Amino acid sequence: MDAKSVFGPRVAYYVQARPDYPTAVLTCLRDEHTLTPTAVIADVGSGTGKLARLFLQHGNVVFGVEPNEEMRAASETYLRDFPRFTAVAGTAEATNLPAASVDVVTAGQAAHWFDLEGAQNEFCRILRPGGLVALVWNDRRDDDPLIQGFDHLVHTYRRPSAELRRANAAPTDIAALAGSQTVHYTFPHAQELDFAGLMARILSISFMPLPGEPQHEALLAGLRELFVAHEVNGRVHLPYNTELYVGRYG
Repeated sequence: MDAKSVFGPRVAYYVQARPDYPTAVLTCLRDEHTLTPTAVIADVGSGTGKLARLFLQHGNVVFGVEPNEEMRAASETYLRDFPRFTAVAGTAEATNLPAASVDVVTAGQAAHWFDLEGAQNEFCRILRPGGLVALVWNDRRDDDPLIQGFDHLVHTYRRPSAELRRANAAPTDIAALAGSQTVHYTFPHAQELDFAGLMARILSISFMPLPGEPQHEALLAGLRELFVAHEVNGRVHLPYNTELYVGRYG
């Protein structure tokens, strides 16, 4: 099992409950790094299209490079109103895009799965000279009591860690993947979820037990207790820090 196949059964949970990305990401790239609406973007590991949507709304042409067939299909549905979006079967190491064809490479919640050397070589190949790389994550705020309880459930019920291995999760690897003179930004973000949304949110995590698997019902029982302890008017507040790493190639 690897990152290219494990997310297929979780597509519906991704669509329902994974957070989008704050407009501050786009504002930063536009104001600090001269991103224009005419830039062509390769969104690598594009999943269901949540990051791609931010750039499509800006007017950009976006190629959503995604190895998982179910994820690609979901992105085409989610982004069906944006004719500038094209889903492409490919990976960070082999995007199937032409050489020197894009101005920006982006990745949302995905770059830690890429093979560092293979992705670097591919980014160099598909980017035009001076091309921009922007890597984005929504990280749960670990100083929040609800998030602390959520993360406790994640660690309690996660599958064995050897089942999935992230290729380059270290900060030095992320900086290398983003390119030269990497700049790091942090923006506040949040979700408001009912119980169905909170359940979908935890089941979207790659190593959580799915329906029919051992420990699934125990996970949901613990999640229900957590929800009841923190809900206000039937919803809970999940705070994030959105981390943006920006660099250039060439």
